[in-house]
Amino acid sequence: MAWAGWGAGPAGAGSAGGPSKGFLLVMAVGAAVATGVMAWDGKPAAFLTGAAALWFGARLFGFIGPRGGA
Repeated sequence: MAWAGWGAGPAGAGSAGGPSKGFLLVMAVGAAVATGVMAWDGKPAAFLTGAAALWFGARLFGFIGPRGGA
């Protein structure tokens, strides 16, 4: 079953298993790269992108969210 997307009501996000492992991997790597660039520039927002990278990584490896993978 295809993923329903963000905020699509009762049949919305999470009801169809969540985002794919590939999507989570791309988002985790992208957030990690953004964190590195922002930290290098001394931007305080690097903490936010770092948290996003950790969250996507935790979802990717099954520490949070539904078990069993997409």
